[in-house]
Amino acid sequence: MINFEYTARNSRTGELVKSNIEAQNEKAVVSMLTKLELSPLSIKKSSNGFLAGIKMFNRVRTKDRVLFSRQLSTLINAGLPLVQALRSVNDQTTSKPLKIVLTRIITSIESGKSFAAALADFPDVFNQVFINLISAGEASGTLDQALERLAIQQEKDAEISSKIRGAMTYPIIVLLVMIAIVVFMLIKVLPQVQLLYISFPGANLPIETRLLLDLSKIITKFWWLVVVVIGAAGFFINVWRKTPSGRNFFDTLKIRMPPLKSLFQKLYMARFSRTSSTLVAAGVPLLQVLDITAKSVVNTLVAKSILKAAEKVKGGKSLGEALTNDPYFLPLVPSMLKIGEQSGSMETMLNRTALYYENEVDQAIKNISSIIEPVMMVLLGIMALIIVAAVLLPIYGLAGSGAINSGG
Repeated sequence: MINFEYTARNSRTGELVKSNIEAQNEKAVVSMLTKLELSPLSIKKSSNGFLAGIKMFNRVRTKDRVLFSRQLSTLINAGLPLVQALRSVNDQTTSKPLKIVLTRIITSIESGKSFAAALADFPDVFNQVFINLISAGEASGTLDQALERLAIQQEKDAEISSKIRGAMTYPIIVLLVMIAIVVFMLIKVLPQVQLLYISFPGANLPIETRLLLDLSKIITKFWWLVVVVIGAAGFFINVWRKTPSGRNFFDTLKIRMPPLKSLFQKLYMARFSRTSSTLVAAGVPLLQVLDITAKSVVNTLVAKSILKAAEKVKGGKSLGEALTNDPYFLPLVPSMLKIGEQSGSMETMLNRTALYYENEVDQAIKNISSIIEPVMMVLLGIMALIIVAAVLLPIYGLAGSGAINSGG
């Protein structure tokens, strides 16, 4: 598929439209635009600039997806046909990447695909939860409700992710400041101390100062090598993180390393409960719910526990029993599931569990923030002490030995 830039006029409103579209050739673009009631004025291949090849600059943001879900839900609830509702949302959205996606979705639906199948062509934009909820909504005639549930879930997920990123911002900034101070001291201050020392015969630098000076020489002379090593290490760690062994290592670290252990355990419980609640409410079969949720929790260990529980459910056990005593599930989840299964209110129990753990995640983030701040300050103090000692000890040594006075 080739990406084309086009300018066209809306046949109904006369409005000028500029956007992008993917097709096999220009003839296919004309056909697609005609179906969308657009009269093409110019069509040309998109320039493949540097930024065009980077996904992060072309991705559909969560808030755009939430707004899309809410607007489409409202329009369908008002009685508009799906394609007309999609066109209306496409006209209103200010997100260029979403416009491209919606244009192709509308074309797919008009060519005979279901809405869910059209969404499935864009796995980077619409995940399995989104697609399956839409599929269930189409089958049951409750598409507007499915879209509303999706909007709520996406907002909850985005809110939690934003809070976690916010909690990690402070320690990262402090760490970068620490590194900058250390590098400055090594490159600018310590060499001056060495020059002072060599001007006095018989003076010997303390071992800690000599070690830091050696490090300073390495950074000064081979800074390019340091940058290459750090860059290569970051690159290979990032590549390894995406392999099964790397994912397993980092997922294990998240769920077992204090103080993050408590936060991530509660995060996965909230994510499992919220996703399951949304899917159950839409009428998705339980085994399919578990399969989708396993992919949605974004942790290999928790996912394996969910899939193991699914096998037990196939064998006749209830979900609450299947998850009881699982090391990666907090006890409240199976307890609430048992109550929901016995009372026939699983959706309600899962929703309450999700709300409980979402509040717990908020509290865990606050607790971690209160722990991280003093820890970072202590580390900053230790680093400052080491650097100051390396600078001042030689000077005190000279003063104590009388070298400074005798040199004067």
